[in-house]
Amino acid sequence: MLHAVILAGGGGTRLWPLSRTHSPKQFLSLLGDRTLLQQTALRLAAIVPSERLWIVTAKEQELLVKTQLSALPNLSEPPPKVLTEPVGRNTAAAIGLAALHLQRVDSRALMAVFPADHWVTQPEAFTALMLKAAAVAEHDVLVTVGVVPDRAETGYGYIRRGEVLPFALTSHHTNEIYRVERFVEKPDRQTAEAYVASGRYYWNAGIFFWRASTILEELALYLPTLYAALLQIAARLDNSAEETLATIYPRLESISIDSGVLEKSTHAVVLPADIGWSDLGDWTAIYRQSPRNEHGNMLSPNVLDVGSKNSFVFGNDPQRTIATIGLENMMVVDVEDALLICSKDRVQEVRTVVHELRTRGAEVVHAPRTVQRPWGTYTVLQEGDQYKVKRVVVQPGASLSLQLHRHRSEHWVVVRGEAHIINGEQEALLQASQSTYIPAGTRHRLANPGAELLEIIEVQTGPYLGEDDIVRFADLYGRSSS
Repeated sequence: MLHAVILAGGGGTRLWPLSRTHSPKQFLSLLGDRTLLQQTALRLAAIVPSERLWIVTAKEQELLVKTQLSALPNLSEPPPKVLTEPVGRNTAAAIGLAALHLQRVDSRALMAVFPADHWVTQPEAFTALMLKAAAVAEHDVLVTVGVVPDRAETGYGYIRRGEVLPFALTSHHTNEIYRVERFVEKPDRQTAEAYVASGRYYWNAGIFFWRASTILEELALYLPTLYAALLQIAARLDNSAEETLATIYPRLESISIDSGVLEKSTHAVVLPADIGWSDLGDWTAIYRQSPRNEHGNMLSPNVLDVGSKNSFVFGNDPQRTIATIGLENMMVVDVEDALLICSKDRVQEVRTVVHELRTRGAEVVHAPRTVQRPWGTYTVLQEGDQYKVKRVVVQPGASLSLQLHRHRSEHWVVVRGEAHIINGEQEALLQASQSTYIPAGTRHRLANPGAELLEIIEVQTGPYLGEDDIVRFADLYGRSSS
């Protein structure tokens, strides 16, 4: 039986400043109203039912994954299964962890692996190709999907095809399938042009099909230390699984499945694909997939432009006007706390900027000013020495945890909706313009009992205002500290 595994990790560097370490691109609505994770899940719903959909993500992003998937009606019952990593250890470990779980529920499970943050413009062709790939994987080979390139791309890895496989010639398969001759890392422009001209190279899409048992056998052969650690985890999946993961997983080798297994395996095959695929790996890819005006510009609604050509100007605040004049082949990304301006042919260097900001300890690398939570969002409006001002928005029917802070006090002012508050021994309903003060060390809770959004302004004061100054006593989302 076919199971689909979505890898929802990622560092949030190449699409900075919109994407951040704690809010990578798969959780953003970059093209359309739904996030990339949601669109990937819906695309796979045409192939597998939700009970055979698995998501591998970071522990701190588990609630965000569940919240985004629960917003998709046809994936809510039964919900997809979410597997969490205590720390990221690249794709070999993530795939091995998922394979352990799949093999427990189905010893002959077929496993399809997909990144959470890719884009496909031909969903019907995608579905047809995936079913063919699953059929090929039944031959106990490692199937990698190779996208037929339409241009010389230096930002992708490539796969060079070898001989045609005999079973690809049967009537069951309409696509030829080839042995993988070799994998190639991101080439320079001249080499990429030669690859495309040869017709023997494909883009490596990071989409794979195999039996769970087959990939575990390959991990045992080529990454024996990692495989041995996975067996220790497997032995405790029923008891102490979370403790075992926390102890063993950080020690696993951090290596990709491509480098660790596929580049060495004699069982790797490539299935060519023409499905309108993009990995949305940088701002040029977003530009390429976005609607453009007659001058080749992609402009957000809040942009006033005069005489620009072939440029991308994005702003995520509809109340902030951006004016541009005479840009050519430029990328502009304006968000609440950062602005990126670069030439279109140098977007790959965004990673260099992020690395430098990280070296400087800049928080702008890690978290956006508006942070998603299972109950809604908060936005840091201003902060200074021993104070911070936030706008907190709570969804209808949602509730923050019953909690306290040891080092800060808070003052809440309701500006929209109705708030149900617990403040020590006090419990009350607050309307717009009403407020409450919560001293440090006081148990408190904020909830939205109404049918419209609740919005409050929260003023924090104290010697330490970090998000980790929190003790939870009761929580709807399983985050209680005690």
